[in-house]
This record gives sequence, structure tokens and C-alpha cells, in this order.
Amino acid sequence: MKGEARAIRNAAAAPPGEPYGAPRAAVMSRDRFDAALAEISSWPGYQATPLHRLDGLAARLGLAALWYKDERGRFGLGSFKALGGAYAVANVLRGKVMAARGLPNVTSQQLLSGAYAEVVRQATVTCATDGNHGRSVAWGAQLFGCACVIFVHEHVSQGRRDAIAKYGAEVREVKGNYDDAVRHAAATARENGWTVVSDTSYPGYRDIPLDVMHGYGVMAAEVAQQLGGAPPTHVFAQAGVGALAAAVCASFWLRWGAARPRFVVVEPTHADCVYRSLEAGRPVVVGGDLDTVMAGLACGEVSELAWEILRGGANAAVALGDGYALDAMKLLAGPAAGDPPIVAGETGGAGLGALLAAQDYPEIRATLALDAGSRVLLLGSEGDTDPAIYRQVVGRSAQEVLA
Repeated sequence: MKGEARAIRNAAAAPPGEPYGAPRAAVMSRDRFDAALAEISSWPGYQATPLHRLDGLAARLGLAALWYKDERGRFGLGSFKALGGAYAVANVLRGKVMAARGLPNVTSQQLLSGAYAEVVRQATVTCATDGNHGRSVAWGAQLFGCACVIFVHEHVSQGRRDAIAKYGAEVREVKGNYDDAVRHAAATARENGWTVVSDTSYPGYRDIPLDVMHGYGVMAAEVAQQLGGAPPTHVFAQAGVGALAAAVCASFWLRWGAARPRFVVVEPTHADCVYRSLEAGRPVVVGGDLDTVMAGLACGEVSELAWEILRGGANAAVALGDGYALDAMKLLAGPAAGDPPIVAGETGGAGLGALLAAQDYPEIRATLALDAGSRVLLLGSEGDTDPAIYRQVVGRSAQEVLA
């Protein structure tokens, strides 16, 4: 066994066949998912990321089928986060231009053309980040032409800081953990008149995180098309603050209704706020340094918007020791016979890590209702977002793995 792992069923999960319903649609809706897809697919460089079928690994794990949605190539940013932060930046700037010019609508294409550059360049966007979200916000700010300041907590690696700064953002360190950085970013934004573009929501701050989450839904739409409309039996989604998991859960629930997959949330054992919240039936805050190699999941507070979807939409949760995520990275890089090599970062390997834990712990496999007929989708949320860490873990660079 490669470390601690545990799983729980969500006692409050919606029963099979329960419709998505109006209360959830007030949070995340089909119209807003469609609007995000229309905007993001119009950006330069957009293309659907690959969905790999891993038959060799499925056989090894005793599953009928296994798919891995590989977000490493998303807009050159290395992770799915490119979909959310940059989309929210575009919407912030569209709103500013509409207000300044008295226009009923402005498209991201008009922003890209520079037609409203004099309005856009007066704006500053900001956020806190573990790495990937900040990179997306910085890229969006550079793409559309506004200023950007990103706050990182003290445990964010230098490689991830440099990747943010590459897009012209000012990077500032905050002592403490991710949640401390969130609070500091919000306070600094208020003092300076900046706009916070966060993927986590809190009382009084919902609209922009909703844009972020609807942007993430592009990945779910691509998956559905790539699968030919036939849903998997299980989806494993990384949590963090829960934004990605909630977006994918909502999108699939809206699309597949009663046939929606069982939804499993995956987190590190030391940053398991969604797990503990599902266990308690209410949001629970996890304190401490939230130390984990799964840097993108080092979050102690579930987003209130994500909770509104996951409290009924998640069927189960897995809390995972770091060793499983690291083993998943190595396993994907040196794949089973017939499978393509895949470059996955520490967070990207979390879903496979949960499947590896289910091999070691029969009670986890039973809790997740995995069997020989299961068809499982993994969300490969990131690639080698810190190449130095990736080489240290896998023993080869991404280029060597894919050669």
C-alpha cells in the first residue's frame, strides 16, 4: 500500500433518477454552459483536448473501460484552468466596456481586436492561486489587454510562480496557506479598486466564480461529444475548492439526467474539505498548512457555489495520500501495453490515484461501487505545470515521456 486512503458514501446524494431541478439551475444552467462554449471556442488556439482510452490500464484495474481527459495542451497553459479564469476575465472586461460605452453587448472577439483598448487597459484583475488558476487569469489579462496582480501563498513552487509571471502579471507572496491568500487578495482588491477573478465563492461574491465554473463546463461538453453521447458509469473529479467537480457534475447531470454517472470527488488527506463536508452534511473548514504534493488541491474551504451542486450531486468522496498521486504520474508516463504515454502533474494524477487506492483497499472499491463492468472517466486536470517537479517524480521530462 502507498499511503493512507479512505472513502465515504454521501448520505445526502440525490437518488437515481432525481432531476437536476430549478434550485440547481439557478446556480449552473445549460444556457450559461452553452454561452461559455460559444465564447471560448471562438478564441485563437482553441481546440478540444484529447480523450484517451486506456484499455491496458483498465484491464489491470479490473474495469470494463477507462478514459483520461488530457488537459495538458489547453491553450498552451498546461491545465483545464485556462477555460475558467480567462473566460471570467473576458466577461469582467466586457462588462466594463458595456458600462463605459453604454453598449448592450460586447464580444470577446471585439476585445481581442483592440477596439476598446483604452477602457480595458485601465482595469486590473487579481486572484489568489496555487498556480494554475493564477496562470489562467494572467493569460486572460494579457490576451485581452488589462493589468494583473496574482497572490501566491508561501508553499507555491518557484516554477509555478515563474509560469504566471511569464504572462506579464505581478506575482506577490502571502504568508500562510491558500485560504489566507484568498482573503488577502480580496482585501487588497477592495483597497485598490481591482476586480477579483476567483474560482472560489463566498458570501457576497458569486457572479465571477460562476463564470469560471461555466467555463470549466467546456471540458465536459467535449467529453460528451468524444464519448459519442454514451455516459460512463463513474466520473472521478479532483476537488480543491470544488469548482471543477461541481461544473462537471452539473454539466453531466443536465446532459444525461437519470443516466448520469456516479460522481466521485477526490482530495488529498490533508486538504479534504469536500470529503469532511459531505461526511458532516454541511460545509467544514480544514485548517493547517494543507501540505500536499497535489498543489492544486491544497484548499481548506469548499466554495459555497460548488457546495450547492456537490452536496446532492456527489455520490462519494475519496481522501488520498500523496503517494498514490505520485504513483499515478509514473504509471501514466510508463503506460500499460497498448496505451499511450500521458504526462500528468501531481493533481492530474489524483483520479487514477484513487483507483490505485481502491486496489489496495477493498472497502474503497465497494464504497465506490466499482466492478468489472465499470466504465470510468478520469479528469486529467493538468500536465507538467512545474517541469522540474515532474522530472523529479517521474525521472524523465515530459518530452522524453512523449518521445
